[in-house]
Amino acid sequence: MESAVLLDVQGLRKSFPRPDGGELLVLDDVNLRVADGEIVGLLGRSGSGKSTLLRLIAGLSRPAGGAVSYLGKRVEGPPPGVAIVFQSFALFPWLTVLQNVEIGLEALGLPAAAIRQRALAAIDLIGLDGFESAYPRELSGGMRQRVGFARALVVHPNILLLDEPFSALDVLTAETVRTDFLDLWQEGKLPIKGVVLVTHNIEEAVQMCDRVLLFSTNPGRIIGEIVIDLPQPRDRLDPMFTALVDRIYVAMTARQEQPQRRPTRMGMDRLPGTGIDTILPEVSTNLVSGLLERLAAAPYSGRADLPDFASALHMEVDDLFPIAETLQMLRFVEVEGGDIKLTEDGTDFASAETDVRKHLFGRNLLAHVPLAGHIRRVLDERAHHTAPKGRFLDELEDHMTPDVAEQTLRAVTSWARYGEAFAYDDHNQTFSLENPA
Repeated sequence: MESAVLLDVQGLRKSFPRPDGGELLVLDDVNLRVADGEIVGLLGRSGSGKSTLLRLIAGLSRPAGGAVSYLGKRVEGPPPGVAIVFQSFALFPWLTVLQNVEIGLEALGLPAAAIRQRALAAIDLIGLDGFESAYPRELSGGMRQRVGFARALVVHPNILLLDEPFSALDVLTAETVRTDFLDLWQEGKLPIKGVVLVTHNIEEAVQMCDRVLLFSTNPGRIIGEIVIDLPQPRDRLDPMFTALVDRIYVAMTARQEQPQRRPTRMGMDRLPGTGIDTILPEVSTNLVSGLLERLAAAPYSGRADLPDFASALHMEVDDLFPIAETLQMLRFVEVEGGDIKLTEDGTDFASAETDVRKHLFGRNLLAHVPLAGHIRRVLDERAHHTAPKGRFLDELEDHMTPDVAEQTLRAVTSWARYGEAFAYDDHNQTFSLENPA
């Protein structure tokens, strides 16, 4: 018998206004359902709109298109029966544990005795019995997050939304809290019927979820669904567990077909899906060098399985993928089928001295990162070989939010300094060809 549908998201679209009157599309045509008794994971890189989707489900934000239905009714505001646990602990420091948990019930207008009884029961459920009178400053990170869970559970929601609830915790504490949550869920002790989990940790998704939805970025779209049909509790050393982790890595590193974008006002030639409006991650050149050296050395000798490589480096998706994407953009590595391997340029870089590395980096930066090449051409063409930062920032803000435009410009500036492709004076906010490569 098919389980009842708790949540139904159809054609959801979310955008934010741009200064020029246009819009920045964050989520596009998102469709998902959550059934009774199901944990659904949302897995994707930073900027894929996963947390935005949770806010839309919780009624904390309004979509630009499509609809969210909860128990068959369209969500027009925060619906009763949906609770959310955030990445940050979000506790009131001046309230005790008991008071922090009770505050979620006060809005329901329950009698004081009922509020106290339910709050004490929730505190006991999540393992903090005895800490009722403690203040957040007296608790460890794991204990604070347990209070966050208790505050969400005390209202007896049908759906619990989890926005990377374990990412602010150390590895051992996160594992403990995660395992305790799963034990309570499997034993039917939690007053909830369904869970939506946002995570950037692939192993966490495989450990906790019944299904995992994979998101693309810019805008966020669901590009795949993987069913996790392993019995609970799940063993990370189980070959089937490892195979599912590998499968997700392969899916997340697969190249997505992108429609050809319209030419920008700069008139630059480019590959489909690339251009000066490509968002650049802030990846330090020290990380670039370190990862290439590690990949070139034994036991990898230039090629590694991404899950194994990430584990050896103690990195998660949000840590490793931006570096791998940067290296791929610079043509120092190729990422395909869940593997990462050095190109000829990457091998040369890993074995070279500092000056040769800087030359290789600068050459590939100008050749393969359109924004870097664009800035260099503008500087070359001007008689005084200078240009204000605002000139490029304005162009970027045609395609991305001001914050992301600043991030992208910071990234290309740092890379250009390392490769001696061009210089930047932050005091005057001016780019120049001072000491160019």
